[in-house]
Amino acid sequence: MTKKRYNILALIFGSVVINYLDRTNISVAAPAIKEALDLSSVQLGLIFSAFGWTYVALQIPGGIVVDKVGARLLYGLMLFFWSIATLLQGFVNSFIVLLGLRASIGIFEAPAYPANNAIVTKWFPESERASAIAIYTSGQFIGLAFLFPVLTIIQDKLGWRGLFIVSGVIGILWAIVWYTFYRDPDKHKSVSSKEIEHIREGGGLVKTTKATTEKTKFSWLDLAQAFKHRKLWGVYLGQFCVGSVSIFFLTWFPTYLVEYRGLDFIKSGFLASLPFLAAFAGVLLSGFTSDFLIKKGKSKEIARKAPVLCGLLLSVSIIGANFTNDTFYVILFMTLAFFGNGLASITWVFVSLMAPKHLIGLVGGVFNLIGGLSAVVVPVVIGILVKDGDFSPALYFIGAMTLLGFLSFLLIVGKVKRIEVVEPKV
Repeated sequence: MTKKRYNILALIFGSVVINYLDRTNISVAAPAIKEALDLSSVQLGLIFSAFGWTYVALQIPGGIVVDKVGARLLYGLMLFFWSIATLLQGFVNSFIVLLGLRASIGIFEAPAYPANNAIVTKWFPESERASAIAIYTSGQFIGLAFLFPVLTIIQDKLGWRGLFIVSGVIGILWAIVWYTFYRDPDKHKSVSSKEIEHIREGGGLVKTTKATTEKTKFSWLDLAQAFKHRKLWGVYLGQFCVGSVSIFFLTWFPTYLVEYRGLDFIKSGFLASLPFLAAFAGVLLSGFTSDFLIKKGKSKEIARKAPVLCGLLLSVSIIGANFTNDTFYVILFMTLAFFGNGLASITWVFVSLMAPKHLIGLVGGVFNLIGGLSAVVVPVVIGILVKDGDFSPALYFIGAMTLLGFLSFLLIVGKVKRIEVVEPKV
C-alpha cells in the first residue's frame, strides 16, 4: 500500500507555514512600522485586525467555493495572490494603504483552512484524522518558532520593507510547488488502490465514482444546516476562544515584549520563539493522543474533547504574567499558555467528524468565520485596553476567553457524531 496521503499532508503543512508567515510578519515589523508611519496603539490594533475583517467576511463564501472548486487550482491561486499582497507591503508609506493590503491578504487566505480540512477529510481515515490535523496545524507554530528569530534577523539586515518582500517571494515560489504536486485522491496517478480503499473504509470521503463527483447546486437550506445545530454552535464559540489566545501571540506578543517589558528587539525574537515551540509540542501531543485513545476504544467524547478541555484550562496561566517583573517567569507563563493553546488546537477535527458529509467546506467556513472573528475583535480590544500603558487588562481579557471556551466545549458541544441530513438532489 502506498502512503501518498503523507506527501499531501506535507504540502498542507508547508502551506500553513507560509499562511502564518504572511499573517504574522506584521507583528515582527510592528514596532518599526509604528515608528516609521507614526502610528498610535489604536491604529496599530486596527492594522493587526484588518486581516481579520475580510478573512472573516469571506469564510462562508470561501467554504462554498471549497465544496465546488478543486483544491489544486484554488489553493495555487490563493497562495499566489496573498503572496503578492504581502510583497507589496514592503512599499507602503501610509496607514491607509497598509490597512488595505492587510485586508487583501485576508481575502485571499479566507478559503485556506476550510480547504485544508476538506483535503484531510478526503485523504485520511477517521482514525488518523486528528493526527493529520495536528500535524498541519503545527505548521503555524513550528514554522513561527523558527521563523521569529529568522524574521527579526532579516528585518535587522534588510529593514521591515525587506522583510515583507522576502516573505512575498517565498509564498509565490510555494504556489508553484503546490500546483505542480497536489492532486485529489481520485486523480492522483501514483496512489494505490489499497491506499484508496484504506482511506474509504476508515471513513475518508474519497471521490471515485461518477455519482460522487457530480456537482450539487448551492442551497440556502445548506446554509441553514450550518447554523441550526446546537453542537456546531458549541464548536464555533469554542473556536473563537481558542483563536483569541492565538491572535494575541500572532499580533501583540512581540510588541508586548519590546514595548511593555523592555526587551531588546533581537532578544525578543528569540524569546518569542519559545511559546511557539511549546504550542507545536502541544498540538502534536494533542492530535496523536486523541487518535491513540480512539484506537484504544475510548469514546469520541473523551478522545476528542479531553485534550481541548485540558488545553483551554492551561491557557488561563497567561494571567500569571501580570504578577511578575522577571523576564524568565513572564516567558514561562506565556509558554505554558501557548502550550495549552496548542493542546486545544485540534478543533478542526470536530468539523471533520460532525459536519454533514456534503457540507464539510461550508460548515468549515462558518466555523472559521466565527473563530476568525477573534482576529477582528481581539487586536482592537487589546489596543484599547493598553492605550494607557498598562498591559495587564489585556491578559485578564485573554484568560477570560479561555475559560469561556472551556465551558463551551464542556457544556454545549454534546455527543461527537456526524449530523445526518438529506443531501439535495442534483
